[in-house]
This record gives sequence, structure tokens and C-alpha cells, in this order.
Amino acid sequence: MKEADKIYVLDTGSTDKTVDILKDLGVIVNQKVIKPFRFDVARNESLKMVDDDMDICVCTDIDEVFEKGWRKKMEEAFKPGVTRVAYTYNWSLDNGRPIVSFYLDNAHLNKMYKWTHPVHEVLTCKEEEKRVIREDIVLNHYPDNNKSRSSYLPLLEMSVKEDPEDDRNMHYLGREYMYYKKWDKAIETLKRHLSLKRATWKDERCASMRFIGRCYKNLGNRKEALKWYLKAMDEAPHLKEPYGELGLYYYEDGDFEVALDYFYKALKIDKGYKTYITEYFCTDFYLNDLISVCLYNLGRYKDALVYADLALEIKKDERILNNKRLILRKITS
Repeated sequence: MKEADKIYVLDTGSTDKTVDILKDLGVIVNQKVIKPFRFDVARNESLKMVDDDMDICVCTDIDEVFEKGWRKKMEEAFKPGVTRVAYTYNWSLDNGRPIVSFYLDNAHLNKMYKWTHPVHEVLTCKEEEKRVIREDIVLNHYPDNNKSRSSYLPLLEMSVKEDPEDDRNMHYLGREYMYYKKWDKAIETLKRHLSLKRATWKDERCASMRFIGRCYKNLGNRKEALKWYLKAMDEAPHLKEPYGELGLYYYEDGDFEVALDYFYKALKIDKGYKTYITEYFCTDFYLNDLISVCLYNLGRYKDALVYADLALEIKKDERILNNKRLILRKITS
């Protein structure tokens, strides 16, 4: 963040030397314990720290890093009339290669916005806003995967209770129940999401349908799971994800011919969209790998080799290298 004029941090209860380290680096730090904790209150408290003569606020977390040159690009993006700028957010990386990317819009004019929702908080404009996208501004996420995120579920439940018509947080809550393997609650909540008047974004609706399918599959009801996977495909045929999910359904059944058809369809779709619903199993690397395994099991060894090589061109992976050796043995035997 050192390209910024000033860096402000609100520390909400660290017990190590975070505050001292930040202050030694010239960061302006305030400490405030927020009970009960909620992210919107914490972020609004941090906004209060910003000097009135600051024009542009950019909110990042401590595990997020901008690529160099972001500040100049951000200034260019804030042309007269622009109140908010979205940029590329690489939420998940694999050895520096983006896996899940979407647009994040946490750059805004000072004094015009406030944060709302206890978790998965969003900026709400106090006046009329104009938002632009600057794709070449890149923020990378380097999460601590050992850190507990157990507070998210009760905060999401609180958020939905406060605003039961908010489609975004209803979807998030259903997804969170799925992560916690609360299959029945996830199904109920995701169906509620689909019933909301504001739930019109097809990508997110498709994700809810896929997640319902996953829950039914984990409950042992594969017939109902398949029904929801097909509904997801009909909802958003422009996305790779429903085809990938259907491919995995048949792959797990050992029906490699049908799985192959869906994986091919997923691979053909250009990944031009950037949304948070992107799934790792729908990256070109993973799809090429799955196709190779299907072809191997169908005895089509030369074709399997082609797709193993395509996967290896994207990422050198020891497991796929071992697969390639097995395929070559089959071809030469």
C-alpha cells in the first residue's frame, strides 16, 4: 500500500506486535474492540480515520497486495463524475497463476459511502454513483488458510435476519451451510434464495442450483441431484461451471463417456467472465486433466496423452506426469 499518500489501519483486537510493526512503518493505527463484532461497523470505524482532505479511499485487507503501479492507474480511473472504481481481484492463486478472479470495487470517493451488512459487507453510496472498471489494476489475495473463519456463519445468519430480502447474503448463507455439511439447511436456504424477487442474476442462481445438487448428492439422493444440475445448466448455459459439475457427477459414477461430453462442453466455453462463482474444477488445467483420465479409462490412450500434455503446459504437476508415464506405457506395450 506504500504508493498511497497515507495508510490507515483499524486494529480490532490483535494480541501480537501488529500495531507496533505498523506504526514503525509509518502507518496511522487506531485500536478499537467491537463487540459484538461485525465487519460493516469495523470498516465504517476505519473510514472515520481518513482525513477530510483525502480524495480517494481504497480499502484492502492485510492479506491482500496490489501489484506495483496501482496508484497512478487508480488516479487515471477517477475521471470527473466517477465515484467508484472496480479492479481485478485474484482471490485464489496457484504458484502466482490466478485461479479464481473477479472484480472488486472497494475504491471510492471519500465521504460518499458507508459499509453495510455484518459480513460479506458492501459499500453503499449516499448519493448517485458512477462505477467504472479498470482491469489492469490488480489486487492479489494471500490468505492464511490456518485462520479460523468460524465467525462467518453466525454473522451471515444475522445479516439475513436483518435483511431477509437480500439475495446476495441469502446465497452466501446457503453456501456456508453447505460448507459446514448442513445439507438440509443449505437446501432450504438456497431454495429461499431462488424464490427472492431480487435474485435475478443468472450466474448466482446457477450456483445456488448447483449447490442444491451437491447437497442432495451428499444426502444420497443422486436422482434429485441430477435434476438440479440440469436446472443449473438451463439457467446459465454460458458458464463453464454447470457443465463441469455435471461432468463430475457422471465421472464419479464411472460413466466416462457422458462425463467426457460435459467436460468437452465446459472446455469450449471461453472463460471471459470474472465472478466469484468461478470453480477450480472448471479451469482449463483441471478440465484437460479430467478429460485425459476419462479417455484413459475408455482405452483411448493417444487422445489421453494429448490432453495430459495440454494440462502440463498450463501447470507442471507430479500426479499428471505420473499419469503421462502410465499412458505412454499403454501406448508402447
